[in-house]
Amino acid sequence: MKSSNVLILPGWQNSGPDHWQSRWERAHGYQRVEQHDWMHPLRGDWIARLEEVLLSCDEPAVLVAHSLGCVHTAAWAAHSKNTQRVRGALLVAPPDVEREDIRPMLSSWAPVPLQPLPFPAVVFASRDDPFCAPARAAQFAAAWGARPIDAGARGHLNAASGLADWPEAHEQLMRLMRL
Repeated sequence: MKSSNVLILPGWQNSGPDHWQSRWERAHGYQRVEQHDWMHPLRGDWIARLEEVLLSCDEPAVLVAHSLGCVHTAAWAAHSKNTQRVRGALLVAPPDVEREDIRPMLSSWAPVPLQPLPFPAVVFASRDDPFCAPARAAQFAAAWGARPIDAGARGHLNAASGLADWPEAHEQLMRLMRL
Protein backbone atom coordinates (compact mmCIF):
# COMPACT_ATOMS: atom_id res chain seq x y z
CA MET A 1 0.00 0.00 0.00
CA LYS A 2 1.36 3.41 -0.97
CA SER A 3 1.78 5.98 1.79
CA SER A 4 -0.21 8.52 -0.26
CA ASN A 5 -3.26 6.30 0.26
CA VAL A 6 -3.08 6.78 4.02
CA LEU A 7 -5.37 9.74 4.55
CA ILE A 8 -4.97 12.01 7.58
CA LEU A 9 -8.32 13.40 8.80
CA PRO A 10 -7.69 16.10 11.41
CA GLY A 11 -10.40 17.42 13.64
CA TRP A 12 -11.75 20.88 14.26
CA GLN A 13 -9.05 23.56 13.83
CA ASN A 14 -6.71 21.09 12.05
CA SER A 15 -3.65 19.42 13.62
CA GLY A 16 -0.63 21.58 14.39
CA PRO A 17 3.02 20.73 13.63
CA ASP A 18 3.61 18.84 16.91
CA HIS A 19 0.47 16.70 16.63
CA TRP A 20 1.13 13.00 16.01
CA GLN A 21 -0.89 13.22 12.76
CA SER A 22 1.41 15.96 11.42
CA ARG A 23 4.48 14.06 12.57
CA TRP A 24 3.26 10.92 10.75
CA GLU A 25 2.52 12.95 7.63
CA ARG A 26 6.09 14.33 7.59
CA ALA A 27 7.77 11.04 8.51
CA HIS A 28 5.81 8.69 6.26
CA GLY A 29 4.38 10.76 3.40
CA TYR A 30 0.75 10.29 4.38
CA GLN A 31 -1.76 12.64 2.75
CA ARG A 32 -3.74 15.17 4.79
CA VAL A 33 -7.29 15.75 3.57
CA GLU A 34 -7.33 19.54 3.51
CA GLN A 35 -10.61 21.28 4.29
CA HIS A 36 -11.84 24.65 3.07
CA ASP A 37 -12.63 25.86 6.59
CA TRP A 38 -11.00 24.32 9.66
CA MET A 39 -12.49 26.86 12.07
CA HIS A 40 -16.16 26.57 11.03
CA PRO A 41 -16.46 23.00 9.79
CA LEU A 42 -19.60 22.06 7.90
CA ARG A 43 -20.39 18.35 7.88
CA GLY A 44 -21.59 18.26 4.28
CA ASP A 45 -18.54 20.13 2.98
CA TRP A 46 -16.14 17.86 4.83
CA ILE A 47 -17.95 14.72 3.60
CA ALA A 48 -17.82 15.96 0.00
CA ARG A 49 -14.10 16.72 0.28
CA LEU A 50 -13.32 13.25 1.68
CA GLU A 51 -15.33 11.66 -1.13
CA GLU A 52 -13.37 13.68 -3.70
CA VAL A 53 -10.00 12.64 -2.26
CA LEU A 54 -10.99 8.97 -1.95
CA LEU A 55 -12.14 8.88 -5.56
CA SER A 56 -8.71 10.20 -6.61
CA CYS A 57 -6.86 7.38 -4.80
CA ASP A 58 -5.65 4.57 -7.06
CA GLU A 59 -6.38 1.90 -4.44
CA PRO A 60 -8.43 1.63 -1.24
CA ALA A 61 -7.21 3.99 1.47
CA VAL A 62 -6.75 3.77 5.21
CA LEU A 63 -8.18 6.68 7.19
CA VAL A 64 -6.33 8.15 10.18
CA ALA A 65 -8.84 10.31 12.02
CA HIS A 66 -8.49 12.45 15.12
CA SER A 67 -11.33 14.01 17.11
CA LEU A 68 -13.94 15.46 14.73
CA GLY A 69 -12.24 13.40 12.02
CA CYS A 70 -13.78 10.31 13.69
CA VAL A 71 -17.31 11.70 13.40
CA HIS A 72 -16.38 12.82 9.87
CA THR A 73 -15.46 9.21 9.01
CA ALA A 74 -18.72 7.82 10.42
CA ALA A 75 -20.80 10.51 8.67
CA TRP A 76 -19.06 9.89 5.35
CA ALA A 77 -19.52 6.11 5.66
CA ALA A 78 -23.21 6.53 6.47
CA HIS A 79 -23.81 8.42 3.21
CA SER A 80 -21.24 7.35 0.64
CA LYS A 81 -21.81 4.80 -2.09
CA ASN A 82 -18.03 4.36 -2.29
CA THR A 83 -17.21 2.83 1.10
CA GLN A 84 -15.30 0.02 -0.65
CA ARG A 85 -12.63 2.69 -1.27
CA VAL A 86 -11.65 2.46 2.42
CA ARG A 87 -9.69 -0.52 3.66
CA GLY A 88 -9.76 0.47 7.35
CA ALA A 89 -9.80 3.34 9.82
CA LEU A 90 -7.77 4.37 12.85
CA LEU A 91 -10.13 6.53 14.91
CA VAL A 92 -8.60 8.52 17.77
CA ALA A 93 -10.37 10.52 20.49
CA PRO A 94 -13.89 10.76 19.05
CA PRO A 95 -15.63 13.81 20.51
CA ASP A 96 -19.17 13.78 21.80
CA VAL A 97 -20.55 16.51 19.52
CA GLU A 98 -24.00 15.96 21.05
CA ARG A 99 -22.87 17.36 24.43
CA GLU A 100 -24.46 20.69 25.28
CA ASP A 101 -21.08 22.39 25.77
CA ILE A 102 -19.79 21.25 22.36
CA ARG A 103 -22.90 21.34 20.17
CA PRO A 104 -22.98 25.16 19.72
CA MET A 105 -19.44 25.15 18.28
CA LEU A 106 -20.08 22.22 15.91
CA SER A 107 -23.80 22.47 15.26
CA SER A 108 -23.85 20.67 11.90
CA TRP A 109 -22.16 17.56 13.35
CA ALA A 110 -24.91 16.19 15.62
CA PRO A 111 -26.21 13.58 15.76
CA VAL A 112 -23.23 11.24 15.64
CA PRO A 113 -23.92 8.46 13.10
CA LEU A 114 -24.08 5.16 14.96
CA GLN A 115 -24.22 2.71 12.04
CA PRO A 116 -21.58 -0.03 11.79
CA LEU A 117 -18.66 0.99 9.61
CA PRO A 118 -18.34 -1.17 6.48
CA PHE A 119 -14.58 -1.59 7.03
CA PRO A 120 -12.34 -2.62 9.94
CA ALA A 121 -11.65 0.08 12.50
CA VAL A 122 -10.05 0.68 15.87
CA VAL A 123 -10.95 3.44 18.32
CA PHE A 124 -8.34 4.84 20.69
CA ALA A 125 -9.96 6.63 23.62
CA SER A 126 -8.45 8.31 26.66
CA ARG A 127 -9.86 7.89 30.16
CA ASP A 128 -9.73 11.65 30.75
CA ASP A 129 -10.59 13.14 27.36
CA PRO A 130 -12.27 16.51 28.08
CA PHE A 131 -14.45 16.16 24.96
CA CYS A 132 -15.80 12.64 25.46
CA ALA A 133 -16.50 10.46 28.49
CA PRO A 134 -14.99 6.96 28.31
CA ALA A 135 -18.43 5.32 28.33
CA ARG A 136 -19.52 7.44 25.36
CA ALA A 137 -16.33 6.60 23.43
CA ALA A 138 -17.03 2.92 24.14
CA GLN A 139 -20.57 3.40 22.82
CA PHE A 140 -19.21 4.89 19.59
CA ALA A 141 -16.73 2.04 19.14
CA ALA A 142 -19.44 -0.58 19.71
CA ALA A 143 -21.90 1.11 17.34
CA TRP A 144 -19.25 1.46 14.63
CA GLY A 145 -18.13 -2.16 15.06
CA ALA A 146 -14.64 -0.93 15.92
CA ARG A 147 -12.16 -2.50 18.31
CA PRO A 148 -11.75 -0.22 21.34
CA ILE A 149 -8.27 0.53 22.68
CA ASP A 150 -7.79 2.15 26.08
CA ALA A 151 -5.12 4.83 25.67
CA GLY A 152 -4.90 5.48 29.40
CA ALA A 153 -5.30 8.93 30.94
CA ARG A 154 -3.76 11.09 28.21
CA GLY A 155 -6.28 13.88 27.61
CA HIS A 156 -7.50 14.45 24.05
CA LEU A 157 -4.69 12.39 22.47
CA ASN A 158 -3.26 15.42 20.70
CA ALA A 159 0.02 17.37 20.82
CA ALA A 160 -0.67 18.42 24.43
CA SER A 161 -0.79 14.72 25.38
CA GLY A 162 2.95 14.39 24.70
CA LEU A 163 2.54 11.42 22.37
CA ALA A 164 5.32 12.49 19.97
CA ASP A 165 5.36 9.91 17.12
CA TRP A 166 3.01 7.64 19.11
CA PRO A 167 4.41 4.25 18.05
CA GLU A 168 1.61 2.31 19.78
CA ALA A 169 -1.00 3.85 17.47
CA HIS A 170 1.26 3.65 14.42
CA GLU A 171 1.54 -0.12 14.95
CA GLN A 172 -2.26 -0.33 14.87
CA LEU A 173 -2.21 1.62 11.60
CA MET A 174 0.33 -0.84 10.16
CA ARG A 175 -2.03 -3.70 11.07
CA LEU A 176 -4.93 -1.98 9.29
CA MET A 177 -2.74 -1.43 6.22
CA ARG A 178 -1.96 -5.16 6.07
CA LEU A 179 -5.63 -6.22 6.03
